[in-house]
Amino acid sequence: MNTYYDVIIVGTGAAGLFAALSLDPQLNILMITKDKVENSDSYLAQGGICTLKSPDDFDAFYNDTLKAGHGENNPESVKIMIKNSPHIMKELMDYGVEFDLDKQGNLAYTREGAHSNYRILHHQDVTGKEITSKLIMQVKKRSHITLLEDTTMLDLVCDQNQVKGIIVLHEGEIKQINSKAVILATGGMGGLFKHSTNFRHITGDSFAIALKNHVELENINYIQIHPTTLYTNKNERSFLISESVRGEGAYLLNKDGERFTDELQPRDVVSNAIREQMKKDHSDHVYLSVMHMDHDQVLNRFPHIYDRCKEEGYDMFKQPVPVVPAQHYLMGGIKADTCGKTSMTQLYAVGETACNGVHGANRLASNSLLESLVFAKRAAGVINETIAEVENKHLDYDLTKYQDVEKLQKENHKLVLDEIKKRDEEFYDKWCQFES
Repeated sequence: MNTYYDVIIVGTGAAGLFAALSLDPQLNILMITKDKVENSDSYLAQGGICTLKSPDDFDAFYNDTLKAGHGENNPESVKIMIKNSPHIMKELMDYGVEFDLDKQGNLAYTREGAHSNYRILHHQDVTGKEITSKLIMQVKKRSHITLLEDTTMLDLVCDQNQVKGIIVLHEGEIKQINSKAVILATGGMGGLFKHSTNFRHITGDSFAIALKNHVELENINYIQIHPTTLYTNKNERSFLISESVRGEGAYLLNKDGERFTDELQPRDVVSNAIREQMKKDHSDHVYLSVMHMDHDQVLNRFPHIYDRCKEEGYDMFKQPVPVVPAQHYLMGGIKADTCGKTSMTQLYAVGETACNGVHGANRLASNSLLESLVFAKRAAGVINETIAEVENKHLDYDLTKYQDVEKLQKENHKLVLDEIKKRDEEFYDKWCQFES
């Protein structure tokens, strides 16, 4: 492994991969991931990716996003995301991404909770896997991009308020890697919660490291709880039952088999309704039913969800499936502008790691993949334009203070959870009983 690169990207989800592919091929790029390259939350995304289907849907798309975000969105960010979506879809398809088609051979669109129109492209119920796997294939073709798995970022290398690289744990050794720019695309913090749809290794490292280095965070307490994950007593990642299942007509039922809420409301509203129903029922779950729906429609649209439920002992056509809310997504994060710039010079944040205000207080379904790609590309564009002017100054950090990695990571986890509690004790008390 080299000790110097032009750009280091931490994370191999959709945002990190798209940023790498959007950077100048003359740049020497390092991508690292804490686990295996495929094990990002982008890979798990089921429902789809939003796009501007036609110009006359712009206002409705914009208003749906703001309504879901309780009006706390950054209007400029939302407009940029929507405006750029058709170009992003074309680029994805140029990279080999295949979206489902209708019977006439045209792109097939669906909708999910809080959407007023059908504007979501999908690949069965594994859209994230389709997009991310095709981006990984493209990255692996680029000789100027180095990919390192099982490599954990422990700290930033900084000179005053300018990033100069990162400290990592790689193959059992603590190492310093220097660079002109660093892009943080490390995802959210689901690994800190007992019930989460996120991979267990995604534990908010970037946020603790940002706090320690005085990088500004924003709305770190804006954490989305997904209404419907398959209920289990196993201590593992919660299996998501996509918003699209309710978008296509599934019902939420209480213990007596009665509907108790409008299934197409925003996620936070539905999650809270489920939580209240669980209290009334003295139960640790409610039920999701597709029994009234066309079985062929379910099998064609959600084959992987159907199969996974079957593996867990639930035939969706014969019985309702037990579901429970789980931590799913972070709307806040490291404060970033619409080009991914953070409060530290040459440090960028994109994807779920970043808070550019596009999601407000609650993300609209299927906006996450789109947001990740749009702003990752914009961050790469700024780096391409400015990196030649960045001074290449080498710093030598004392690496001995990082030797007790386990202790360091526990401190980081506590730091993030304490920050959530400090900013929003009500949320912490309400949902962080899921904390592991």
